[in-house]
Amino acid sequence: MSVPETYLSTDEIASSIPDGALIGVPKEDGGVSMEITRALIRRKARRLRLLTVPVSSIQADMLIGAGCVAEIETSGVSMGEFGYAPHFRRAVENGDILIRDATCPALYAELQASEKGTPFMPLRGILGSDILANRPDWKTIDNPMADGGGDPVVLLPAARPDFAIFHAPFGDRHGNVWVGARRECVLLAHASAETLVTVEEIWDGNLMEDQHMLAGTIPPIYVGAVAYAPRGAWPLSLPGSYERDGEHLKSYLTAAKSKDGFAAYLDRYVFSKEGAA
Repeated sequence: MSVPETYLSTDEIASSIPDGALIGVPKEDGGVSMEITRALIRRKARRLRLLTVPVSSIQADMLIGAGCVAEIETSGVSMGEFGYAPHFRRAVENGDILIRDATCPALYAELQASEKGTPFMPLRGILGSDILANRPDWKTIDNPMADGGGDPVVLLPAARPDFAIFHAPFGDRHGNVWVGARRECVLLAHASAETLVTVEEIWDGNLMEDQHMLAGTIPPIYVGAVAYAPRGAWPLSLPGSYERDGEHLKSYLTAAKSKDGFAAYLDRYVFSKEGAA
Protein backbone atom coordinates (compact mmCIF):
# COMPACT_ATOMS: atom_id res chain seq x y z
CA MET A 1 0.00 0.00 0.00
CA SER A 2 1.24 3.49 -0.85
CA VAL A 3 1.25 6.21 1.80
CA PRO A 4 -1.74 8.58 1.59
CA GLU A 5 -0.84 12.02 0.21
CA THR A 6 -2.42 13.65 3.25
CA TYR A 7 0.09 12.00 5.58
CA LEU A 8 3.01 14.05 6.86
CA SER A 9 6.51 13.03 7.90
CA THR A 10 7.35 12.79 11.58
CA ASP A 11 9.68 15.78 11.22
CA GLU A 12 6.83 17.81 9.72
CA ILE A 13 4.61 16.83 12.63
CA ALA A 14 7.31 17.77 15.15
CA SER A 15 7.76 21.14 13.45
CA SER A 16 4.06 21.88 14.01
CA ILE A 17 4.43 21.53 17.80
CA PRO A 18 5.51 24.89 19.24
CA ASP A 19 7.88 25.30 22.14
CA GLY A 20 6.01 25.44 25.43
CA ALA A 21 3.19 23.16 24.25
CA LEU A 22 1.37 20.86 26.68
CA ILE A 23 1.69 17.33 25.32
CA GLY A 24 -0.27 14.29 26.48
CA VAL A 25 1.37 10.88 26.00
CA PRO A 26 0.29 7.31 26.88
CA LYS A 27 2.10 4.75 29.00
CA GLU A 28 4.84 2.65 27.43
CA ASP A 29 2.62 -0.25 26.35
CA GLY A 30 -0.20 2.04 25.23
CA GLY A 31 1.20 3.09 21.87
CA VAL A 32 4.07 5.54 22.40
CA SER A 33 5.20 7.46 19.34
CA MET A 34 8.95 7.24 19.75
CA GLU A 35 9.34 8.46 16.17
CA ILE A 36 7.73 11.81 17.01
CA THR A 37 9.77 11.86 20.22
CA ARG A 38 12.99 11.55 18.22
CA ALA A 39 11.76 14.17 15.75
CA LEU A 40 11.09 16.62 18.61
CA ILE A 41 14.65 16.13 19.83
CA ARG A 42 16.00 16.66 16.30
CA ARG A 43 14.17 19.96 16.01
CA LYS A 44 15.48 20.98 19.45
CA ALA A 45 12.05 21.52 21.00
CA ARG A 46 12.15 23.52 24.23
CA ARG A 47 9.98 24.20 27.29
CA LEU A 48 7.57 21.37 26.54
CA ARG A 49 5.12 20.40 29.25
CA LEU A 50 4.43 16.67 29.46
CA LEU A 51 1.33 15.02 30.85
CA THR A 52 1.78 11.26 31.08
CA VAL A 53 -1.23 8.94 31.05
CA PRO A 54 -0.48 7.88 33.63
CA VAL A 55 3.25 6.97 33.61
CA SER A 56 6.19 7.10 31.21
CA SER A 57 9.62 5.58 30.68
CA ILE A 58 12.21 6.17 27.95
CA GLN A 59 10.04 8.70 26.11
CA ALA A 60 9.93 11.21 28.97
CA ASP A 61 13.50 10.43 30.00
CA MET A 62 14.91 11.12 26.52
CA LEU A 63 13.01 14.38 26.15
CA ILE A 64 14.18 15.55 29.58
CA GLY A 65 17.79 14.56 28.84
CA ALA A 66 17.70 16.41 25.53
CA GLY A 67 16.60 19.63 27.24
CA CYS A 68 13.13 19.62 25.68
CA VAL A 69 11.04 19.62 28.88
CA ALA A 70 10.24 22.39 31.33
CA GLU A 71 7.65 20.56 33.43
CA ILE A 72 5.92 17.22 33.76
CA GLU A 73 2.73 16.02 35.40
CA THR A 74 3.02 12.32 36.07
CA SER A 75 2.47 9.52 38.53
CA GLY A 76 5.88 8.09 37.71
CA VAL A 77 8.75 7.89 35.22
CA SER A 78 10.70 4.65 35.45
CA MET A 79 12.48 2.09 33.30
CA GLY A 80 10.73 -0.69 35.19
CA GLU A 81 12.80 -3.77 35.87
CA PHE A 82 15.77 -2.17 34.11
CA GLY A 83 16.14 0.53 36.77
CA TYR A 84 15.38 4.18 37.38
CA ALA A 85 15.06 6.73 34.58
CA PRO A 86 18.40 8.59 34.87
CA HIS A 87 17.52 11.96 33.34
CA PHE A 88 14.21 12.17 35.18
CA ARG A 89 15.92 11.28 38.45
CA ARG A 90 18.60 13.94 37.97
CA ALA A 91 15.98 16.53 37.03
CA VAL A 92 14.06 15.79 40.24
CA GLU A 93 17.18 15.86 42.41
CA ASN A 94 18.54 19.06 40.85
CA GLY A 95 15.22 20.87 40.45
CA ASP A 96 15.84 21.30 36.73
CA ILE A 97 12.18 20.93 35.77
CA LEU A 98 8.86 21.51 37.49
CA ILE A 99 7.37 18.23 38.75
CA ARG A 100 3.60 18.08 39.20
CA ASP A 101 3.19 14.94 41.24
CA ALA A 102 -0.04 13.09 40.55
CA THR A 103 -1.71 9.71 40.90
CA CYS A 104 -2.96 7.45 38.12
CA PRO A 105 -6.68 8.00 38.90
CA ALA A 106 -6.11 11.75 39.18
CA LEU A 107 -4.53 11.99 35.73
CA TYR A 108 -7.39 10.05 34.17
CA ALA A 109 -9.92 12.22 36.02
CA GLU A 110 -8.34 15.47 34.79
CA LEU A 111 -8.54 14.27 31.20
CA GLN A 112 -12.07 12.94 31.64
CA ALA A 113 -13.14 16.39 32.77
CA SER A 114 -11.76 17.87 29.56
CA GLU A 115 -13.32 15.07 27.51
CA LYS A 116 -16.73 15.84 29.00
CA GLY A 117 -16.32 19.61 28.69
CA THR A 118 -16.51 20.22 32.44
CA PRO A 119 -14.12 22.48 34.41
CA PHE A 120 -13.26 19.85 37.00
CA MET A 121 -13.76 16.24 38.08
CA PRO A 122 -14.36 15.09 41.68
CA LEU A 123 -12.18 12.36 43.18
CA ARG A 124 -12.09 10.85 46.67
CA GLY A 125 -9.16 8.45 46.60
CA ILE A 126 -6.47 11.04 47.28
CA LEU A 127 -8.08 12.36 50.46
CA GLY A 128 -5.69 11.97 53.38
CA SER A 129 -2.60 11.69 51.17
CA ASP A 130 0.45 13.94 51.32
CA ILE A 131 0.14 14.68 47.62
CA LEU A 132 -2.59 17.26 48.25
CA ALA A 133 -0.11 19.48 50.08
CA ASN A 134 1.90 19.81 46.87
CA ARG A 135 -1.00 20.45 44.51
CA PRO A 136 -2.56 23.83 45.29
CA ASP A 137 -4.59 23.54 42.08
CA TRP A 138 -6.50 20.59 43.58
CA LYS A 139 -9.31 21.88 45.82
CA THR A 140 -11.01 20.03 48.67
CA ILE A 141 -14.63 21.00 49.31
CA ASP A 142 -17.65 19.58 51.11
CA ASN A 143 -19.84 17.53 48.84
CA PRO A 144 -22.62 19.99 47.85
CA MET A 145 -25.00 17.11 47.12
CA ALA A 146 -24.78 15.67 50.63
CA ASP A 147 -27.08 16.55 53.53
CA GLY A 148 -24.98 18.60 55.93
CA GLY A 149 -21.18 18.89 55.94
CA GLY A 150 -18.38 16.53 56.73
CA ASP A 151 -18.30 14.81 53.35
CA PRO A 152 -15.12 16.08 51.64
CA VAL A 153 -14.26 15.55 48.00
CA VAL A 154 -11.32 16.76 45.90
CA LEU A 155 -11.92 18.73 42.72
CA LEU A 156 -9.31 18.28 39.98
CA PRO A 157 -9.15 20.88 37.19
CA ALA A 158 -9.67 19.70 33.64
CA ALA A 159 -6.46 18.97 31.75
CA ARG A 160 -6.58 19.89 28.06
CA PRO A 161 -3.30 19.09 26.30
CA ASP A 162 -2.47 21.18 23.26
CA PHE A 163 -1.48 17.94 21.55
CA ALA A 164 -2.08 14.24 22.12
CA ILE A 165 0.76 12.21 20.61
CA PHE A 166 0.70 8.43 20.18
CA HIS A 167 1.44 5.50 17.85
CA ALA A 168 -1.40 3.41 16.45
CA PRO A 169 -1.44 0.05 14.65
CA PHE A 170 -3.45 1.28 11.64
CA GLY A 171 -4.39 4.40 9.74
CA ASP A 172 -6.43 4.64 6.55
CA ARG A 173 -6.74 7.04 3.61
CA HIS A 174 -9.69 8.80 5.21
CA GLY A 175 -7.84 10.10 8.28
CA ASN A 176 -9.12 7.42 10.68
CA VAL A 177 -6.72 5.70 13.06
CA TRP A 178 -7.29 2.41 14.86
CA VAL A 179 -6.03 2.04 18.44
CA GLY A 180 -7.98 -1.08 19.41
CA ALA A 181 -8.24 -1.51 23.18
CA ARG A 182 -5.80 1.32 23.97
CA ARG A 183 -8.30 3.51 25.76
CA GLU A 184 -5.68 6.00 26.96
CA CYS A 185 -5.27 7.02 23.32
CA VAL A 186 -9.02 7.49 22.90
CA LEU A 187 -9.20 9.56 26.08
CA LEU A 188 -6.24 11.67 25.00
CA ALA A 189 -7.74 12.29 21.56
CA HIS A 190 -11.07 13.36 23.04
CA ALA A 191 -9.52 15.58 25.72
CA SER A 192 -6.82 17.34 23.67
CA ALA A 193 -7.03 20.29 21.34
CA GLU A 194 -5.30 18.33 18.57
CA THR A 195 -4.10 14.76 18.04
CA LEU A 196 -0.92 13.79 16.18
CA VAL A 197 -0.45 10.13 15.35
CA THR A 198 2.11 7.81 13.81
CA VAL A 199 0.78 4.56 12.40
CA GLU A 200 2.36 1.15 11.92
CA GLU A 201 0.43 0.11 8.82
CA ILE A 202 -1.90 1.56 6.19
CA TRP A 203 -5.34 -0.04 6.31
CA ASP A 204 -6.80 -0.92 2.92
CA GLY A 205 -10.31 0.47 3.17
CA ASN A 206 -12.30 2.67 5.54
CA LEU A 207 -11.83 1.77 9.20
CA MET A 208 -15.14 3.40 10.10
CA GLU A 209 -16.99 1.11 7.71
CA ASP A 210 -15.44 -2.10 9.04
CA GLN A 211 -17.60 -3.51 11.84
CA HIS A 212 -14.64 -5.43 13.28
CA MET A 213 -12.51 -2.26 13.51
CA LEU A 214 -15.09 0.44 14.22
CA ALA A 215 -15.11 0.21 18.03
CA GLY A 216 -11.36 0.84 18.23
CA THR A 217 -11.23 3.60 15.61
CA ILE A 218 -10.74 7.32 16.22
CA PRO A 219 -12.32 9.42 13.45
CA PRO A 220 -10.54 12.33 11.74
CA ILE A 221 -12.57 14.93 13.63
CA TYR A 222 -10.14 14.24 16.50
CA VAL A 223 -7.00 13.68 14.40
CA GLY A 224 -4.95 16.63 13.17
CA ALA A 225 -2.10 14.82 11.40
CA VAL A 226 -0.88 11.31 10.69
CA ALA A 227 2.56 9.98 9.71
CA TYR A 228 3.42 6.51 8.44
CA ALA A 229 6.13 5.14 10.71
CA PRO A 230 6.72 1.36 10.73
CA ARG A 231 8.12 0.28 14.11
CA GLY A 232 7.34 3.78 15.29
CA ALA A 233 7.05 2.72 18.94
CA TRP A 234 10.50 1.06 19.03
CA PRO A 235 12.27 0.36 21.36
CA LEU A 236 8.96 0.12 23.21
CA SER A 237 6.28 -2.37 22.29
CA LEU A 238 3.23 -2.16 20.12
CA PRO A 239 0.96 -4.93 21.46
CA GLY A 240 0.01 -7.32 18.72
CA SER A 241 2.88 -6.21 16.50
CA TYR A 242 6.19 -6.43 18.41
CA GLU A 243 7.59 -6.60 21.93
CA ARG A 244 9.81 -4.00 23.54
CA ASP A 245 13.52 -4.28 22.86
CA GLY A 246 14.91 -5.05 26.30
CA GLU A 247 18.52 -5.15 25.15
CA HIS A 248 18.20 -1.71 23.62
CA LEU A 249 16.57 -0.31 26.76
CA LYS A 250 19.46 -1.64 28.84
CA SER A 251 21.97 -0.08 26.44
CA TYR A 252 20.07 3.22 26.68
CA LEU A 253 20.35 3.16 30.46
CA THR A 254 24.09 2.62 30.23
CA ALA A 255 24.46 5.49 27.75
CA ALA A 256 22.19 7.88 29.66
CA LYS A 257 24.29 7.67 32.83
CA SER A 258 26.82 10.10 31.38
CA LYS A 259 26.62 13.26 29.27
CA ASP A 260 28.99 11.90 26.64
CA GLY A 261 27.25 8.53 26.52
CA PHE A 262 23.85 10.16 26.00
CA ALA A 263 25.22 12.45 23.30
CA ALA A 264 26.61 9.42 21.48
CA TYR A 265 23.26 7.66 21.82
CA LEU A 266 21.43 10.64 20.31
CA ASP A 267 23.92 10.88 17.46
CA ARG A 268 23.33 7.24 16.59
CA TYR A 269 19.62 6.76 17.15
CA VAL A 270 18.11 10.24 16.79
CA PHE A 271 20.17 12.54 14.61
CA SER A 272 21.37 9.84 12.21
CA LYS A 273 17.83 8.32 12.30
CA GLU A 274 19.21 4.79 12.61
CA GLY A 275 16.34 2.34 12.51
CA ALA A 276 15.44 -0.49 14.83
CA ALA A 277 17.38 -3.71 14.60
